[in-house]
Amino acid sequence: MASALSAQLAQIAANSKFTLDVKAQKAAHSKSLIFEPRVAASQNFQTLYGICYQGFEELCQLDSRFVPFRATIFSEQSQDEDRSQMTAAENAELDKKIDSFLHLAGARLRLMPTIKAIEWLIRRFRIHEHNTTILISTFLPYHTIPAFVTLLSILPSTLPHVYKFLHPYVQTLTQPPRSILVHQATHHADFLAILSTYTLDTCRAQQQYPALISFWGGIMTEAVNGMLDRGRSGRRSIQRSNDQTLLHQIGPTLSDALVMYKVPSLQIACYMVISVFVAKGDLDDAAIGALMEQLVAGWTAESLRPGLVCLSILSQYRSAKQTSGKVTRALLKIPNLSSLLTEVAVEHNISRLANGLCLALVDRAHKKGDIKGLPLVESLLLGSVLNEHQTAVIFKSLLLAAHKVEDNADGEEKVRKALAAIIIRLSQLETDVGKIFTKAINDTEIDVDALEMRLGTDLRPKMLSTQIQQDVEMVDDEIAPTPSERFETALQRVGGLSTTSSDSCLRAASSDVFTDLCSVFLSSLAEPSNLEAFDKLVPLQHKLASKSPFYFSFLMRVWCGPYPTLARAAALDMAKQRLKEDDCSNVDFQALLPYILAALNDPAKRVRRAAAELTVVLKVLFQVLTISENSLRWASDHLYDTTDALVWMTPDDSYKLLDNFIAPSLEECVLNADHVVGILQSVLNGSSKTSTDKDKKRHLSSGSRRSILSFLASHTVQTLLVGLKVRLLVPLNQVKGVSGVTRTQLLLPLLKWWASLSSDDASHICTQENVSEKALDQSSVEVVLPNDADGLEFLLYVVGTQQLLARPSLLGAVFSRIQNLWVSMKTEARHMVAERMLDLSQKDLSSDDGVVSIEAATLLRNVELTTDILLFFLESLQPAAKMATEPPSGKRRRTSSSEAHRGLGTQPTPELSATLRQVTFVLQLVEGSEPEKHPGLLNALFNALSELQHFRVLIGSELGYLQNLVLRSLLAMIPAYKNNKTLEIDSTGGYGDLLVNCIQKSSSPSVQNTALLLVASLAGVAPDLVLNSVMPIFTHMGGSVLRQSDDYSAHVINQTVKEVVPPLIQSLRKGKISPLAGVSELLLSFVTAYEHIPSHRRLGLFVSLVETLGPEEFLFALLAMLTHTYGTTAEVLSFATEVFNYFTVEIQLQSLIKVLGLVGDIFQPRPSLSSSLLGANEQGDRDPQKIGFRQLGLVPYLLSSRKLTAQISKLTERDDMEASKVRELYSTLLEDLLGLADSLKEHKNLYNRCGDALSKLLNLLSIGEFIKAAETLLDRPDIVLRRKVLRAVEVRIDEESQADASSRAALLAFLPHLTAIIRTSGDMAYKHVALGCVDKISEKYGKKDPEAVTAAASTIASDQCLGQDDDKLRVMALLCLASLVDVLQDGVVPVLPSAIPKALSYISESIKSETPSVELHNASYAFMAALAQHLPYMLSGSYLGQLLAVSGTSAKSNLGSEASDARLQCLRLLAKQVDAKTLFATLEQTWVTTTDSDPIATREYLDVLGIALDKHSKTDISKNVAPLSAIFLDAFDLRRVELSKSEVNEDFSRQMSRIEEAINTVALKMIYKLNDATFRPIFSQLMDWAISLPKKDVIGRSLRLLSVYNFLLTFFGGLKSIVTSYASYIIDSAVDVLSTTSPKKPEERELWRKVVQTLAKCFEHDQDDFWQAPAHFSAVAPILTSQFTHAASINLADDLVPAVVELAAAADSQEHQKELNSAILKHLRSEQASVRLAAVKCEQALTNKLGEEWMSMLPEMLPYISELQEDDDDDVERETHRWIVGIEGVLGESLDAMLQ
Repeated sequence: MASALSAQLAQIAANSKFTLDVKAQKAAHSKSLIFEPRVAASQNFQTLYGICYQGFEELCQLDSRFVPFRATIFSEQSQDEDRSQMTAAENAELDKKIDSFLHLAGARLRLMPTIKAIEWLIRRFRIHEHNTTILISTFLPYHTIPAFVTLLSILPSTLPHVYKFLHPYVQTLTQPPRSILVHQATHHADFLAILSTYTLDTCRAQQQYPALISFWGGIMTEAVNGMLDRGRSGRRSIQRSNDQTLLHQIGPTLSDALVMYKVPSLQIACYMVISVFVAKGDLDDAAIGALMEQLVAGWTAESLRPGLVCLSILSQYRSAKQTSGKVTRALLKIPNLSSLLTEVAVEHNISRLANGLCLALVDRAHKKGDIKGLPLVESLLLGSVLNEHQTAVIFKSLLLAAHKVEDNADGEEKVRKALAAIIIRLSQLETDVGKIFTKAINDTEIDVDALEMRLGTDLRPKMLSTQIQQDVEMVDDEIAPTPSERFETALQRVGGLSTTSSDSCLRAASSDVFTDLCSVFLSSLAEPSNLEAFDKLVPLQHKLASKSPFYFSFLMRVWCGPYPTLARAAALDMAKQRLKEDDCSNVDFQALLPYILAALNDPAKRVRRAAAELTVVLKVLFQVLTISENSLRWASDHLYDTTDALVWMTPDDSYKLLDNFIAPSLEECVLNADHVVGILQSVLNGSSKTSTDKDKKRHLSSGSRRSILSFLASHTVQTLLVGLKVRLLVPLNQVKGVSGVTRTQLLLPLLKWWASLSSDDASHICTQENVSEKALDQSSVEVVLPNDADGLEFLLYVVGTQQLLARPSLLGAVFSRIQNLWVSMKTEARHMVAERMLDLSQKDLSSDDGVVSIEAATLLRNVELTTDILLFFLESLQPAAKMATEPPSGKRRRTSSSEAHRGLGTQPTPELSATLRQVTFVLQLVEGSEPEKHPGLLNALFNALSELQHFRVLIGSELGYLQNLVLRSLLAMIPAYKNNKTLEIDSTGGYGDLLVNCIQKSSSPSVQNTALLLVASLAGVAPDLVLNSVMPIFTHMGGSVLRQSDDYSAHVINQTVKEVVPPLIQSLRKGKISPLAGVSELLLSFVTAYEHIPSHRRLGLFVSLVETLGPEEFLFALLAMLTHTYGTTAEVLSFATEVFNYFTVEIQLQSLIKVLGLVGDIFQPRPSLSSSLLGANEQGDRDPQKIGFRQLGLVPYLLSSRKLTAQISKLTERDDMEASKVRELYSTLLEDLLGLADSLKEHKNLYNRCGDALSKLLNLLSIGEFIKAAETLLDRPDIVLRRKVLRAVEVRIDEESQADASSRAALLAFLPHLTAIIRTSGDMAYKHVALGCVDKISEKYGKKDPEAVTAAASTIASDQCLGQDDDKLRVMALLCLASLVDVLQDGVVPVLPSAIPKALSYISESIKSETPSVELHNASYAFMAALAQHLPYMLSGSYLGQLLAVSGTSAKSNLGSEASDARLQCLRLLAKQVDAKTLFATLEQTWVTTTDSDPIATREYLDVLGIALDKHSKTDISKNVAPLSAIFLDAFDLRRVELSKSEVNEDFSRQMSRIEEAINTVALKMIYKLNDATFRPIFSQLMDWAISLPKKDVIGRSLRLLSVYNFLLTFFGGLKSIVTSYASYIIDSAVDVLSTTSPKKPEERELWRKVVQTLAKCFEHDQDDFWQAPAHFSAVAPILTSQFTHAASINLADDLVPAVVELAAAADSQEHQKELNSAILKHLRSEQASVRLAAVKCEQALTNKLGEEWMSMLPEMLPYISELQEDDDDDVERETHRWIVGIEGVLGESLDAMLQ
């Protein structure tokens, strides 16, 4: 029972927010947003209220809505309210107030006054515990600011369930990232609900703020997106169910938010959520429709535009049907909805929304009679908002609505008028919308004709004539058509019109009568009774129709005119009915045939059907006429204004036409409007599809066909109806002619009539009948046939008339027709047209004839011109050119024969400009006519090119374009002459000189390139034409074309060279001049242009040139001329090598031989070859040595080519004809080179160049062959040549591979020869080179054959080499020996006894000589270093001692950094490699000599000793303790020894501290490798030795002790507690020093400091209670405390005070500390202020160091402190106060009471 009770009590305590625990209450009170917990815990509510109320007041000033809280939660009374004492109702009321305040405060949570106000609620009402949820919800939009982290720090341990996810961030006090909040909202609906509820409550209270709306909208949107992703399923039913569940979950929240019209920002946030939901979800139309209605129910002016965007998004995911009534009404209420939707459509797709709205508005119009939305429909259709399909659907809905409107439902016809108005406006548009409307009309199933009559308009895209529009009452822009007068009235009005029996509606005079009657006719079509009444009108002459033309002509004009389909069909029906009457049985109505055929071609099927029925009736009439003898031709005299030219058919022909051809195909004609055209075409061309051989009755004779053609053509010409003309011309223009009668003869009058009309008249006629003027233009010009002279002449004539200039469409049609006829024209016709077009093309472009000129020129460019025509054009230019070059008559002036003078200041005359324009045009025509097909124009073109040269001089312009036209055309013709040998070029025309003139006098690269290509082409076809002029061409190329960087210029040059040079060389070979001399000028032009040729073009160009010329003969010449012209610069030599490497080895060697021959020719008394190539015979520039020097500089560079070397190496390994040829050439080259060298011995520089060439030549061979050749050459007496050969060997050694066995064998076999040179030669330079060869051979191959190298080593170490006086030779020998030591190692031992002494002596000599030889010094050390590394045992004690001794001297000589590096490297190797016993013994022996040398030598000595100690093992060090001890004792005595000398070395004095530091460091290295048993005796010996000097030698003792204690300080500081026990050896010495030494003396002060510092180190690192022992403590403490008496002479705070403090800390005993304290306190009463001050500072340090432990002796200190507070010395008094402060800090209380 007790345990259960305890558990219950514990649970209650855990859940209770009130506690009686004082500590817990204090902790709860410390929870604060502003203050630290420690500060908050100490605050009372009164203080806190004052702070927080100030922030609340500031909030009230910012927002008056906070004022009511002043009387409640921020009242004075609130200070005394305690939630634990309040009732549940009171707490609930308090919670409401807090909630309201927090909702309002959320907007200003970033402000400090708000934080202060919330601080009061937290501290007083503990809202962080009681109102946790609302508090976190308020702060959550600001989760990224520091205040949110502070809030997390004060939250209770148990968070509300919905905010449990914040627990990790409460523990770590970090800000939760946004992704966590989104994840929580996605996976936990309760969190999203809490967040939404808080946001909606805030908005209902009008307390919202942008940050909250933005935060909620973002979280809500991302959460919905995440929930949709979570609900994804492969089964659509499950998917839709999940989406519906989510809609039920968030739907209420969205519904509430959407109707908050006072919070538009919240509505916009909802729009974003809805858009994402609908876009990713799978909602049905009902759900989306409900969302749309909910959306429009609450939107406002601020949320209107975003609402429309959201509405458009929703519409995209809804089926394409009309919007609901609620949405439609809401949209109609928006002002300027059309413009707003158009603006939104720029950025968003609103087509579905607009489509649904338009459908709804149209539906409202015809069902409810609401036409207010129709203007919006029209605006949307015109605004490019809808796609094509949607537009078509709306058009159809408009048509259906207009069709369904009933008269009884639309009494005032408002709906019909509105629909008609919008339909008419849309149907008459010429834009894409109009086209879509036309397609919709064709696709709809309603009777469009009936609808047209119902609306009183024509819905198809036709335009009534202006006159009809004026007379017939049609629709205006806003209302549907209504007659302005009643039909009966109109009928009565026109019934009074007067017409005669001869009147015809197809005559111009009857137009007014026709217009009046037609208007009434159109009005009568709506009712059959009205039509019957109209038909009985007297003016129509219905009864006289069989005799008078008026009735039928009226109907013909209607059915062929631009009237509604219903009207056209009715006219045909009326004609049909009238023809069925008896009075028409014997009348020939063939005049109806053209118009019936036109009706059968009507685009309306209904019209074609009516025409077919009329045709059947007419066929019956003609059938009667064929058997009747008395027939009357209807309207033969009065049908048109002029009937004389009409041609009529016989009734029999008319019947055959109808019966055999038209009638059988009527059904096809009804179905296809173009079928009748095909029938007429086949009839007139005599190949009817319906006729067969068996049915001869249906065959038409040529006479009948001619009759039909003439009949149709005459009516086409005579009728006033241009619509009829257009329709009949279509089949007629497919017929050339029948029986000698062409269509041009029959229809040319129509073309002439049409061409004679002015632009206005033509446009007026076409507009009246709604006919395309362009179509009529095209049809009219097609009447002209290709070879009809009259037709062509008329066309050629009419294009130049002024009337046609005003009609560009007809003008273009004429030129287009001529162009189309060109292919079929005969030669004469083509000549006639071409000549006329050429004349027209030359008219002034700036005049009115400019269009004609352009058209004519275009025609000539587009047709295929024959050679004869082009030749005619070119020949027509010559008289013009001659006329242009003559001075104007009447103003003849004196002219100069000089072209330059003739061209000066000349301005082209108009005649000259016109001629030049014609020349340009003709040349363009020639080039555009594929000149390769017209080779016969070549001579004419060359003549034209010649004329252009005259023009160029006359005008003062290059005429580069024209020259290029001619040259390109000529270039295109040359292949024809090459392929067809029968074609010949006139060789007497001087064409070569003409081309040279073009090239030289033109600055146009294009002209030059084309001319060069032409020259190249001519060289292959007719070389005689150009070879005589080729040299000037190449000379000019050097200054022009060769300098161009483009690819085309490079192609031109290559082509010119390839085509021109071979015939040139061939002609030179036939002549007396050598080819080389003949082409020298050509080569010179290329060489001169070398530096101007683009670098990336040079190689290819020169290689191409040499290949074309022949590399065997001309490669050397080109290279020699390059070198002669530009010298042996790196760039020229590199380029020459590139060209040289392009060719084979044989050619390369031949070229080198010829170069040597050329050099030899230079020094001949009468040079021949060099004079032509290098100009060596010109006395003014003749300097054979200079020329030869340049040429010889080329040879070594060419011989060093890697490619040549590699190729020769490969060839010499073979034994075939090619290799034999190469060897022969090589021998010849070597022989020639040696011979040339012998001949040039007098010229040293040239001779040296020959030597260089020789060495390079030898390198071409394999190593074996090379060594053989070298040995042969080395036997020659010429020492310079031998040197060069040997240098070549040295270079060759570097190039050989170490792994190559043949190279190794050859070079090792060559070693004896080299050693012989070293032994016997007296030439030092020769020995140098030989020694270098030995060195390199030994280094590369010595390890493979040591015996061969050992002999060489002996020679090098001998007196003939190493023993020579030449320092350079010595250096090389030593370096070579160093290499040999590495190679041979033990094998070199025999030569060391002679080499080592010499090396050591050379080191001394290099130092002692007047001019120190650093190279010799360094080489000697390099040799010794090699020995130390590989043969350290050879450096015995004597050698080692000498080396160390001489190293000291070297260090003192200060030869530079390189010498120091060489010496140190050697010594460090010695330290690592030499045996420890030998090394340490030698070091002991050489200490004195080293220290006598120099401080630098001493430091190097210590460096070597340190390296040796590091390198050798502990065992080695232990075995050599004796010499090491001796070394260190000498080292510790160095200060005394040096400073006791009579002449003190200043360097030593300055560097003594550095040296002793190095000694101490090295000593520690030794100590680290010794154990205690070994080192303790040494240490004892050291301390005994330190005081072993006589006492009389005070300075000596002090100096030695200073060195020793300097070491001891490092010793105890480095080894620390390990060597604390060693302090027993120094106690006596230290006490003695402190007792006898006076710091006042400068020489003893440093020793005193070192002793005190050493003791301080011992005290500091005592971990074994060594100084706690009374014996040790008592020995040191008194003497140490007595040192305070020296305060006047030295600053004790630096050394003594730390030592005493460390002693007190080490002597961790109250007795020892008391003893120390008593001794120090005594000094506080010293008479000397400095002593008192030092003692006070010491007490300060002891207090700070030991703290409370030292304060146990405070009672003893207090009297002294009291006295010191009134000390006479200010410093003492100040430091005393500091001491007191330190004591108070340790005790935690004031000393004032104790000191009173």
